[in-house]
Amino acid sequence: MAILTSLFSGISGLNAYGTGLSVVGNNIANLNTVGYKDGETSFADIVSQSLSGASGSSQVGRGVYVNGVLTQFTQGSFETTSSGLDMAIEGDGFFNLRDPNGLINYSRNGIFHIDKNGYVANPDGMFLRGFLADQAGNLTGQIGDINLGSTTFPPLATANATVVANLDSRSAIPAAFNVATPSQTSNFSDSLTVYDSLGNSHLVSLYFRESATAVTGNTWEWFAVVNAKDATAGVDQIQAQGTLTFDTNGALASQSATTYPLASGGFDFSGGATQGQVIAFNLGTSIAAGGTGLNGLTQYGSTSAVLNQTQDGYASGTLQSESVSKDGIITGLFTNGQSRTLAQVALTRFNNPQGLTHLGNNLYGITSDSGQAIVGAPNSSGIGRILSNSLELSNVDLAQQFVKMIEYQRGFQANSKVITTTDEMLQELVNLKR
Repeated sequence: MAILTSLFSGISGLNAYGTGLSVVGNNIANLNTVGYKDGETSFADIVSQSLSGASGSSQVGRGVYVNGVLTQFTQGSFETTSSGLDMAIEGDGFFNLRDPNGLINYSRNGIFHIDKNGYVANPDGMFLRGFLADQAGNLTGQIGDINLGSTTFPPLATANATVVANLDSRSAIPAAFNVATPSQTSNFSDSLTVYDSLGNSHLVSLYFRESATAVTGNTWEWFAVVNAKDATAGVDQIQAQGTLTFDTNGALASQSATTYPLASGGFDFSGGATQGQVIAFNLGTSIAAGGTGLNGLTQYGSTSAVLNQTQDGYASGTLQSESVSKDGIITGLFTNGQSRTLAQVALTRFNNPQGLTHLGNNLYGITSDSGQAIVGAPNSSGIGRILSNSLELSNVDLAQQFVKMIEYQRGFQANSKVITTTDEMLQELVNLKR
């Protein structure tokens, strides 16, 4: 009997709109879930039937059903956080996460921390994967779990030192330099901290002594003295020295090559480091060497003073903090003031992200409908960029969900009215017998 069809159509409407309301309820429940993407219910009519072999124009439908819940991968808003390992994806892409069993899953939730073993992990203990870097900070292209726990920065022995200073041309010539009384036998001094092969710091004192005056300019000597504590010999020692000449304009006219009085031909620092460490002292490019003679040491009629000094060595360091660039490169800042690339976050995109399966905990799994995972670097090949110190919020539009809730409620009420009306009509049919 055709009237029964309306009864089943009404039931299908109740089921469909009930499912739609469940989807809305789930969206609203995840309003504050980081990286959550809302679902949209897709309805379709059930295959129609013809009345007594009638043509298509006389077909009667048999109701509605939910033929899919489509995940809407629209961009969510961003929230700023205080953690450098909090990351948000702007654009397409998913974080690659490996669970302890080796299974790879995907997520838009960028809440990460360093776990007890040094791995970058999410709150569920899944490891963030990326392109690994070697000890020199070069990306290798190898993808693996990112581990920052055992990261250290090896020391670098000082090889170059630069001093920019003025030596007072009004200085008197003191007695010959004596390492036992350096202050009394020099005109000016400076100190410089350098590092040996083990990363130990040592204080090198530079003493400058005017040694001769002439109508064409003045001559100075300099001495690099290492104190007894820092010298292998255990006594104050001159371990490098040289000679400087200035013209009548105060520019550095020429300088002798650095000489190392010790037999080892370099600095002999205590503490078990490599002996004979050669340090090139850059005191300026002299006129004789093709320079201006004004970019290092000068000799003007003003008080001797150091304007700038640098050296290229440093001690060993441990990881102090990390930052993430828009390209997903994780850079570590170490306690010795140095920085180095540690890894690059790998992102994955899919030709059909709506084909991914939901696994819970903000995770997605690959399916045949999603297509193969396309792994690449952020901000390249159609993959979105990384925003550090940020989290992507849920893309649920609360106002839109309330409108859908009203729509589904009205649809549910209307279908329930179809059922009650059909019931009344059947009741009238039964009453014909009376």
